[in-house]
Amino acid sequence: MKLAVVGGGSTYTPELIDGFARLRDTLPVSELVLIDPAAERLELIGALARRIFARQDHPGLITTTSDLDAGVAGADAVLLQLRIGGQAARLQDETWPLECGCVGQETTGAGGLAKALRTVPVVLDIAERVRRASPDAWIIDFTNPVGIVTRALLRAGHKAVGLCNVAIGFQRKFAALLDVAPAEVHLDHVGLNHLTWELGVRVGGPGGRDVLPELLAGHGDAVAADLRLPRAVLDRLGVVPSYYLRYFYAHDAVVRELGEKPSRAAEVAAMERELLALYADPALDEKPALLAKRGGAFYSEAAVDLAAALLAGGGPAGQVVNTYNGGTLPFLPDDAVIEVQARVDGSGAAPLAVPAFDPLFAGLVSHVSAYEDLALDAALRGGRERVFKALLAHPLVGQFDLAEGLTDRLLAHNKEHLPWA
Repeated sequence: MKLAVVGGGSTYTPELIDGFARLRDTLPVSELVLIDPAAERLELIGALARRIFARQDHPGLITTTSDLDAGVAGADAVLLQLRIGGQAARLQDETWPLECGCVGQETTGAGGLAKALRTVPVVLDIAERVRRASPDAWIIDFTNPVGIVTRALLRAGHKAVGLCNVAIGFQRKFAALLDVAPAEVHLDHVGLNHLTWELGVRVGGPGGRDVLPELLAGHGDAVAADLRLPRAVLDRLGVVPSYYLRYFYAHDAVVRELGEKPSRAAEVAAMERELLALYADPALDEKPALLAKRGGAFYSEAAVDLAAALLAGGGPAGQVVNTYNGGTLPFLPDDAVIEVQARVDGSGAAPLAVPAFDPLFAGLVSHVSAYEDLALDAALRGGRERVFKALLAHPLVGQFDLAEGLTDRLLAHNKEHLPWA
């Protein structure tokens, strides 16, 4: 089985490599190609990846290349983990929205739109080249904003599934709090990428007993602290929101907070410099502890499960992925991309039935899904007016003057990545 990782020079890649090495019985990878235009960094990551495989006696071959077409040729699956513009662009996404009193974040709000505009055209070009080189290959997208990027891939007819680590992070956290094995915990996880709620926490699989009320009663303080939301919010909602809901439920407080501390982009950039120095040590043959602070916890396990289900008929019965709605949430169009539990096999992902969705949550999902549709249109066709309309439609903007100011700033900061700007 051959896998290719586009963006293989990321400092996050050793986390993936560690997962592939540990879980080789689930996903028997014979060849892994790391693809990245940054040749020096790619070789550094590739050397560490080979040492990790060797330490764990994995027989697979790891190669590196800057030639995308050659790297994806013959691949069974291609994993996308891109950041167009790097941490410098992320820093901008987290900074200029604050000038308008709006949250600065790389996937939510105006910064998230900027990232989508930069990213979608590049991903679609990569996907077309994958289709030519390996027409049967699956594309597994980690690249944010996952919902919009996956929608672009699916609408263009690609064999694609989007993946986020929010659900598996909750699964592992809840399993630890409940003192059960993670595989025993099934989440009623419903919404859009980075806009989800855990409507139920079932022990024993999809048909298991819902222990969410007990979890909130016994561990609500710990869960709320992780989400950085008041415990009372969880008690009143009766569900567990994704931590990205903090940008909606406590927007103004978050804006004040972001204006008073270094950006996450600056923190990650410093961390990446330290990680690259560690990776250069020829004695290092495992992922360093510092990598856990980089973000993306448990992505490797989720990626292995998803690839195994798509390619080898393995993996859990239900997996949380991003895929077409197809009537699952009746208030959304069929071609909206949602993030829910799905049955995944060689034919792709088919959403499982979801519990009743409270209008309190459904309304916000509808609102953001409409924004995502406009955002995708702006990413595909360009134009200031399309950018403005997407921003005006976003629930974190929604005002004419704000949308105008944000549009001007977005275009000014992204001219090098937007040929039409």
